[in-house]
Amino acid sequence: MKSASLAEIRKELKNLSREEIVGLCEALIRYKRENKELLNYLLFESVDEDSYAVAIKEDVSEAFAATNTSGFYLAKKSIRRALRIADKYVKYSERPETELDVRLHFCEEMNALDINYKRSKVLVNLYERQLVKIKDVYSDLHEDLQFEFKSRVEAV
Repeated sequence: MKSASLAEIRKELKNLSREEIVGLCEALIRYKRENKELLNYLLFESVDEDSYAVAIKEDVSEAFAATNTSGFYLAKKSIRRALRIADKYVKYSERPETELDVRLHFCEEMNALDINYKRSKVLVNLYERQLVKIKDVYSDLHEDLQFEFKSRVEAV
C-alpha cells in the first residue's frame, strides 16, 4: 500500500473539522510512543527550549551516573544508552544550539568517566563521531552563537 504525499495529506487535513483532527492526533499518540513524545515536545517543551535542553542533559547525566565502569563491555552499553537518549530528544528540537549543547554535554560527561575510553576502539570511534557532529553543527551556527560555544567546543 502506497501512502499519500505530504501535499495530499495537508490538503485533506484542511478539509477536516477540529474534532476530526484531534481524533487523528489521538490515534497517532496511541499507536506510537515516538509520536507521543514529539507531540509533547511541540505542545509543552518547544516554548522554553533552554529548559528542554537542561532536561535532556539531566537525563544524559543520569545515564552516565549509572554507568558500570568495571569493564569496557558494560561501560560501552551504558554509554550507548546515554547517546540514544541524547539522540532521541535532540531530533525533536530543530534548533542547532540545543543539539550542540547536548552533544557537548555528552562528550564532557564521557571525558569525566572513571574509565579510560581511549583504550577501546569502539568507544574512541563513538566519541569521534560525536566530535564530527559537533563540528558540523558548530560550523552552521551564526557567528554570535559560535562565540558563545567556542570555549566548550575547543575544550572537547
